[in-house]
Amino acid sequence: MGPTLPQLFSLEGKVALVTGGAGFLGSAMCRGLAQAGARVVVASRTLEKCRRLAEELGPQHRAVAIDLSDETNIRTTIDQVAAEMGRLDILVNNGYNGPLARLDTATGDDFARSLAVGVTGQFIAAQQAARQMRRVGGGSIINVASMYGLVASYPEVYEGLETCSPPNYHATKGALIQLTRHLAAYWARDGIRVNCISPGAFPHPPVRERMPEFIRRLSERVPMKRMGEPHELMGAVVFLASDASSYCTGHNLVVDGGWTIW
Repeated sequence: MGPTLPQLFSLEGKVALVTGGAGFLGSAMCRGLAQAGARVVVASRTLEKCRRLAEELGPQHRAVAIDLSDETNIRTTIDQVAAEMGRLDILVNNGYNGPLARLDTATGDDFARSLAVGVTGQFIAAQQAARQMRRVGGGSIINVASMYGLVASYPEVYEGLETCSPPNYHATKGALIQLTRHLAAYWARDGIRVNCISPGAFPHPPVRERMPEFIRRLSERVPMKRMGEPHELMGAVVFLASDASSYCTGHNLVVDGGWTIW
C-alpha cells in the first residue's frame, strides 16, 4: 500500500525558495507552500516586503533579497539559502521584471531587460538550485510562465486603453515554457523534476480598480467569465512541489479559467 493523500501533498521537512515571493501572486504561492509544511524563503529585490511576508508566515520562514539580473548574486544567494536552511528542495521561479513595451515601439533593450530576468535569470537560479538539490537526492523546480507563452492576445482587448500586451513579455514566457521542457529532460536522472505553471488573467487590484473596461474585456474572453484570484494558484504550486506530482516532469500546468481552450 502506498502513501496516503495527505502524505503525498505534505511538504514537511522541505525548504522552498520563491523568487518574486513578495508579489501579488508570489505571496499566495508562499502561503500555500507554508501551509503544506515547507519552510519558505521569500525572495525578491525588496527585502523589506519579503521580511513582512516571512514574519506573517511564521518564525521558521526567512526572507532574502535577490537580483535576478545579476548572475553572481543569484548563485551566492541560493547557496546561502541552502547553507542557512540546511537544504534546498523546491525552487519557484516566479520573478519577472520587464517594461510595458508596445508592439510598434518596443526596442531591443526592452527585450534584453525582460529576457535577462525572465529567462536567463531563471535559468541561472534553476541551475544553481539543481546543484543544491543533488546533495539531498533531488527536488522540484517550478517555473512561472503565462498563458501568453502559449497563445497570442486579442488586439481588441487592449485597443484604446493605457495598458498593452508587450511583445517582450510574450517572448519571455514562451521561452520559459520551452526551457522547462529542456531542463526536465536532462535533470530527471538526478531526481530533479522541472515543471511550469502558466497563469491566465490575474490582474493586480490597482489594475482592476483603475481599468474596469479592461477587466470587462478580459472576462468576456474567459469561459468562466471572471478573473483569477491569487489563492487559485496555491493548489497548483503545492501539487507540483510535492510528491503528489512525483511522476510529472516537463509539464506546463495552465491555470487560466479556460482561456486557452478557444
